[in-house]
Amino acid sequence: MGTKKNFVIDTNVILHDYNCLKNFQENDIYLPIVVLEELDKFKKGNEQINFNAREFLRELDLVTDDNLFNKGASLGEGLGSLFVIAGSVDAPDVFDSFPERIPDHKILAVVDWLTRQKKDMKTILVTKDVNLRMKARSIGLLCEDYINDKVINVDIFEKSNEVFEGIDPALIDRIYSSREGLDISEFDFKDIIHPNECFILKSDRNSVLARYNPFTHTICRVNKTKNYGIEPRNAEQSFAFEVLTDPNIKLVALTGKAGTGKTLLALAAALSQMNDYKQILLARPIVALSNKDIGFLPGDAKEKVAPYMQPLFDNLNVIKRQFASNSTEVKRLEDMQKSEQLVIEALAFIRGRSLSETYCIIDEAQNLTPHEIKTIITRAGEGTKMVFTGDIQQIDQPYLDSQSNGLVYMIDRMKDQNLFAHVNLLKGERSQLSELASNLM
Repeated sequence: MGTKKNFVIDTNVILHDYNCLKNFQENDIYLPIVVLEELDKFKKGNEQINFNAREFLRELDLVTDDNLFNKGASLGEGLGSLFVIAGSVDAPDVFDSFPERIPDHKILAVVDWLTRQKKDMKTILVTKDVNLRMKARSIGLLCEDYINDKVINVDIFEKSNEVFEGIDPALIDRIYSSREGLDISEFDFKDIIHPNECFILKSDRNSVLARYNPFTHTICRVNKTKNYGIEPRNAEQSFAFEVLTDPNIKLVALTGKAGTGKTLLALAAALSQMNDYKQILLARPIVALSNKDIGFLPGDAKEKVAPYMQPLFDNLNVIKRQFASNSTEVKRLEDMQKSEQLVIEALAFIRGRSLSETYCIIDEAQNLTPHEIKTIITRAGEGTKMVFTGDIQQIDQPYLDSQSNGLVYMIDRMKDQNLFAHVNLLKGERSQLSELASNLM
């Protein structure tokens, strides 16, 4: 056990993970009163951060007693105590450097005051705000990011599928001729591949797209199949269709930059299986504006978020354009929308809903926290398949990054599970110009 420390928690840590108080082991936690005041502003609303603010305040109520402001309230066995620092504290160094009395500077003041009060213990500010960390360091205060759910290895998002060279050509021939595939024990790479991983096998005369099927312990061929008018344009897209259409795989992650076809492939795969599910649900989080700003937009709740949903409707229109406008396929899609068998809406609107026999696609999942993704997955009822798509380089949430967002966290935690598959798409298929911009700009 290391030396006990004091941690001062910023508001954004709580909004990121309302369970954060349980993640500091035996160390003591200090909450400046300004943090509680800020949380109070976030209580109302339907977004995940509003839910997190409410849940944290409920949790706080459970541990609160009369000691909270002087002796500290115990957080439980093996954990430290929680203190609330009320009122202003003496911190001349902070207010000399940052005279404006804003919440960030009041939090710094508490860190500075505690550092001087408890010289025998390290006092550390924990915040997801890079600017606040810079300010803390500039006046010699200790600080760190909240790293409880950070993923260390994000290299997998830089590369496409594995290519295994030097395979015996007879083995590849047998994969083509066998419907069930070949037992995994026949391959040298059996110890290094994950369940449902897709890859290319190459010999000096032939090659095959393949997948490790953990349910049958076999290496089987991946076919280039068309789904609801959409044809895969490369090996990666064939791999995506393979895992999106296998009913045994209940959780899928599709990652890749803009233009790789993530959402389009997921929607086309869902539509090709519409008879197997009661509903197809396509949703995305709204992150560009806070609740307050959306409130100023005209119309009811659905109309306010419509501009954010447009990219999802664009994908549906791409699929419709694969067929004649008076075709049975297009009519069926329109009927599905009318009967709410196909629903496109903001993620906030599905909170609290139990999702059974649903093909659920969550777009832009890199803008969700690990806790948000967990909340969504735990809502999956019987017969539901969950698909999360996103580009980990394009994060719009100010306190998430490529290592701490929910999408990478889920992939890291789930990678060895038989029910899970991840395909990383690298090849842009929108246009030459789109590909150029993604790579160069």
